[in-house]
Amino acid sequence: MRVMVTGGSGFIGSAVCRLLCVDGMAVVNVDKLTYAANPRSLDTISNDPNYAFERADVCERGAIDAIFSKYSPTAVVHLAAESHVDRSITGAAAFINTNVIGSFQLLEAARYYYSRLTPDRRAQFRFVHVSTDEVYGSLGEKGRFFEDTPYQPSSPYSASKAASDHLAHAWFRTYGLPVIVSNCSNNYGPYQFPEKLIPLIILNAIEGKQLPVYGQGSNIRDWLYVDDHAEGLIALLRRGRPGEKYNFGGDCERTNLAVVELICDILDRTVPGPHLRRSLIRFVTDRPGHDQRYAIDASKAHRELGWTPRNTFEDGIERTIDWYLENRAWWEPSRAKVYKGERLGLAEA
Repeated sequence: MRVMVTGGSGFIGSAVCRLLCVDGMAVVNVDKLTYAANPRSLDTISNDPNYAFERADVCERGAIDAIFSKYSPTAVVHLAAESHVDRSITGAAAFINTNVIGSFQLLEAARYYYSRLTPDRRAQFRFVHVSTDEVYGSLGEKGRFFEDTPYQPSSPYSASKAASDHLAHAWFRTYGLPVIVSNCSNNYGPYQFPEKLIPLIILNAIEGKQLPVYGQGSNIRDWLYVDDHAEGLIALLRRGRPGEKYNFGGDCERTNLAVVELICDILDRTVPGPHLRRSLIRFVTDRPGHDQRYAIDASKAHRELGWTPRNTFEDGIERTIDWYLENRAWWEPSRAKVYKGERLGLAEA
């Protein structure tokens, strides 16, 4: 099997590429290399004969057609996306372009490629479109998101992902492209660009800087370790049913404040500083349209794919903190030159 992974130099994409190579599959990583991508995330497989890299934008149809022709993939895992909610609030255009237009161009390129495959190759081909639980909107104190939960996106980011989900479903229903859609809860783990909550708090806490928490920190997220998610996506390639959608969650609900406090406590134990790091917590103005709670019901993935997350949140967060402590060479250049930890996502007139 040869798998085309779009956005393979990003956080989740690089985890998928590494795991595919470990499993002995051929991989072609298609990535534009935006600010959040890091080629060093693929260092462990960069010399693997089964790994190839193509720098390309999913919005550029000609480039994508050429990659399909060159590599003749058996499957596509579509992860290329702008993904940071805060950036979408102040710069929605990039999210519409990449997440909506880019997904459309990739679906069309895949449809053209698929229509010219032999019957045997067509039977094998899969297009996995990777999305987020944020398309469902916000939950109250009870309940979970199911695959048939109505979409109610709150941010420009989640609206752009909802649009791409609908496109993916339509390409299955109208054209018969064997699309599978997945929606996951918040991912965390090594190699995550330090603008998201967990890596930002880890790096600020390491450096003794203030730890910003939106509102009162009461917003709840379901956390999924990135390697567990990657295993689920590969299970989709093998056992997922075209035309279906699958939710992936870690069954690890935590308030944002609880996540920040846990990181503080682990670092105080492993790398003691002059003050307890909880004293660095600062509550800041909440994000506009901030969803209160996400929670995933992943029973369909458990039942049909035989998938279940391996990592508890406590084990996963300790592993993540250890990785950032041990891999300064990976994150320090981005921290110094790309994003220093300043506040993002305040709506402007």
